[in-house]
Amino acid sequence: MKTHVNLSIEKDLVKQIKAYAEKHQTSVSDLVEAYFYKVVKPKRKSNIINLIESLEKPDIDDSIDLKKAYYEDQASKYGF
Repeated sequence: MKTHVNLSIEKDLVKQIKAYAEKHQTSVSDLVEAYFYKVVKPKRKSNIINLIESLEKPDIDDSIDLKKAYYEDQASKYGF
């Protein structure tokens, strides 16, 4: 169910918003509603670095050369 909300916005900005809405074939109300959905939506980690750092670290033997092990594995599979 939708309800009305009164907003106070500078006249020049309102003109720009209306032009933007018309150009994108939408309404100012829909733009405001979409913005508010983004504001109240729970934040997700948008940074891939933070996501990777939050993953559990595997137990790896430091004495193993991972690059060499990878190429040896590929050679055994594909005959390189």
